[in-house]
Amino acid sequence: MTAAGLRYVALGDSYTIGTSVGMDERWPNQLVAALGQESPALDLVANLGVNGYTSRDVIDAELPQLDAVRPEFATLLIGVNDVVQGVPEARYRENLARILDDLVGRLGAERILVVTTPDYTVTPAGAEYGDPAARAASIRAFNAALTAIATARGIAVVDIHDLSLRAAADRSLVAGDGLHPSGAQYALWVERILPIVTHLLGP
Repeated sequence: MTAAGLRYVALGDSYTIGTSVGMDERWPNQLVAALGQESPALDLVANLGVNGYTSRDVIDAELPQLDAVRPEFATLLIGVNDVVQGVPEARYRENLARILDDLVGRLGAERILVVTTPDYTVTPAGAEYGDPAARAASIRAFNAALTAIATARGIAVVDIHDLSLRAAADRSLVAGDGLHPSGAQYALWVERILPIVTHLLGP
């Protein structure tokens, strides 16, 4: 990455750290590679995602690391574990507002991107994490909350939920654990994310 690349930090859960895929297949890494070394460019200095993390964990464990890593651009994808663990939507909204307000204070809204949560219930192992119909409905509700809260703060949102549903018919979009997205699915995400990030970063 060139020295001109903005310091990029990715926050989130297993979908950000890329559980069950190689490092180069994680969507933050694919995003950086897709941008290339020409301006605008990003330098992924930290992927703070942790498997199993909720919105509260982002507050407690990821935000405190930002002073050290000094981000100039950040992405956030969080919510699936709030759904799985039965966190009330009101609590999720409170946590999300706190996270985004912290990021806006550090970076400004134009240097933040939020990505919606995929629907894991269509994967082979999805039923192991609660009733699929109920969990799918909760994911949609949490994504709507996320979109509203981010949009109210002028933060760009990229919705990849519909892309994740393709895994119901195309198992190549599912990682080897039968639950998480594969690198191929993350590539579909990046196709949608890339133009928004390019716009945010400007010429």
